[in-house]
Amino acid sequence: MKALIDGFLKFQKEAFPQRSALFKHLATTQQPGTLFITCSDSRVVPELLTQQEPGELFVIRNAGNIVPSYSPHPGGVSATVEYAVAVLGVTDIVICGHSDCGAMTAIAQCKCMDHLPAVSGWLQHAESAKVMNEARAHGSDAAKLSSMVRENVIAQLANIQTHPSVRLAQEQGRLNLHGWVYDIETGSIDALSADRRTFVALAEQPETCAIHAETSNAA
Repeated sequence: MKALIDGFLKFQKEAFPQRSALFKHLATTQQPGTLFITCSDSRVVPELLTQQEPGELFVIRNAGNIVPSYSPHPGGVSATVEYAVAVLGVTDIVICGHSDCGAMTAIAQCKCMDHLPAVSGWLQHAESAKVMNEARAHGSDAAKLSSMVRENVIAQLANIQTHPSVRLAQEQGRLNLHGWVYDIETGSIDALSADRRTFVALAEQPETCAIHAETSNAA
């Protein structure tokens, strides 16, 4: 805790004064353009890897960057998605997986999680990704994990489109969906291309978007 408190004191003394006008503006309003959904993993820091200031990202973090399909009993993720899209009016949603993901490792390696019933139940929302990944041949455990991370991003993009607020925004042509995979060691990001089957280097193809607002109706 000492490190956290020391960090806060440094923020209050150094960082906050440098952005005082920004925080004064944000004290009564927020207008983030992007909903960023990623893993709770401590090594993944959305604002750092996208170099965004406070107020620019609306963030959901959970084990495995999962978005449950919409149901009659929606939970916290569903409520946050709905608020971001229907109230804040975000124009983009990014679902970002990452390398060395513990949740995806557990699924890919079929690890016993009897001692983690809550985690096991939560990861059922990645079942379609698991089925797709198991149907393919992989050259190594590392390749299988990498594929699982990507299949999960694709699966969660499908899940989020079952949410009424998302479907409405798509029908109205005002919401783009993106699928990213962040590599911790290299700092690179691969993005799901429009064919929704392949990932390309975002640095080489920065306009890559999985589902464009203007084409979502046709999807």
